[in-house]
Amino acid sequence: MFDDLPEDLPRLETLRVWHTLWLARINAKIAAVQQREAESEHGRRRRPEPPDWTVELGIGAGRPPVQVHAGDCHMTGKRRRPVGRDEARRLLADGLRACTHCRPDTQLDITDLPRGTTPASRHRPPPQGHRHHEHSPAHTSAATH
Repeated sequence: MFDDLPEDLPRLETLRVWHTLWLARINAKIAAVQQREAESEHGRRRRPEPPDWTVELGIGAGRPPVQVHAGDCHMTGKRRRPVGRDEARRLLADGLRACTHCRPDTQLDITDLPRGTTPASRHRPPPQGHRHHEHSPAHTSAATH
């Protein structure tokens, strides 16, 4: 029945000790893995849900909002705050940029946003300076003749 085991008692006892030690190591490893999995599951259950929408904030006084992201977007920077659906829609409608990766404007069914504008750029007056026709070649050639 046990043809692969040694016939003498000293070697059989050595095998039993060796297997007992291995069984203790295996049981300790099983206990450690079970503990790690239990702690990981506890952490998963206690982790707060990610927000539905976030606003990436700028640098400086008042940290103005820069861009709107979906809550699970990995392109969001470290300076951010969670916002609700209504505030995200309002910020986008006011001209805040939508992330080009997660496309919150599409997810929020906002299709008529001006692209590439921000609230500051929409209300900024046009730059002051010379008019282009004053420096055109036709104008300078007429002025010199």
